[in-house]
Amino acid sequence: MVPCTCKKQITVNLSETDDTKISGVLESALINLQLLSYNMDIMNEGVGERSYAENSSYQKSVLSKAKPFVEETIVQLYSKTFPQCLTIADLGCCSGPNSLFIISEILKAINAVCQKLGRSPPEFQVFLNDLPANDFNTVFKSTPHFYEKFRSDNGQKFGPIFVAGVPGSFYNRLFPTKALNFVHSSYALHWLSQVPQGIENNKGNVYLARTSPSNVYKAYSEQFNKDFSVFLSTRSKEMMVGGCMVITIVGRRSSDPPSKDYRYFWEVFSKTLRDMVSEAKLYVFNIF
Repeated sequence: MVPCTCKKQITVNLSETDDTKISGVLESALINLQLLSYNMDIMNEGVGERSYAENSSYQKSVLSKAKPFVEETIVQLYSKTFPQCLTIADLGCCSGPNSLFIISEILKAINAVCQKLGRSPPEFQVFLNDLPANDFNTVFKSTPHFYEKFRSDNGQKFGPIFVAGVPGSFYNRLFPTKALNFVHSSYALHWLSQVPQGIENNKGNVYLARTSPSNVYKAYSEQFNKDFSVFLSTRSKEMMVGGCMVITIVGRRSSDPPSKDYRYFWEVFSKTLRDMVSEAKLYVFNIF
């Protein structure tokens, strides 16, 4: 999978019920969906019922499970270096309450260790990064409440805390050389930078599936290896000596292609689309 940056629409008209035509339309729709999905905006804005903010509880559970590792790492980093200003970047921050959840937990951990050591807390520079299409407005609107609640819970002398948005792909340089103490990324690096090359024969699927040819699996693997190497290379330039990074990423329990794991969702999605087309019920398909 790859980051999504714009909105696309697929329109399928099934005025005829000829099986051959339906098959052709289905194949065309799935191919278009597979290609267009690499440039779509998958996050609904705002805080409404269908917004990402109200439909990201699973991502929140992942953040919660990883929290002890994040806290341990940031406390060790701070206790060794005692920076006057602790610079933190959250890459793939999304929008809604999850955007500031892990930042709040990091600040709490630093506050606790400062109290234990009898030190004044450092200043904090927090960078929230995501693609330009991310709903940064919702994130920024929540920052006054975030500041107020955090100081109410942890003391008025804590901080100051400076929060800034950094739009752009984390497969490119985002920060000046040696600017960051700590980098965090959760549930984001499984999105690739581009469509893997040579997967035109992955017909009837929108992602890896049991019916995908072996070259498709190889193409996704090679693209991930390339992207992850670029990610690590760019971060190595941006991080200070002694800096730390915690990454939580989607993985697979088995290298066996028929294994369900994470991609099972996309197989169900493909099957649903095929069923809709075969029943002549798919007239307009909107991808957001």
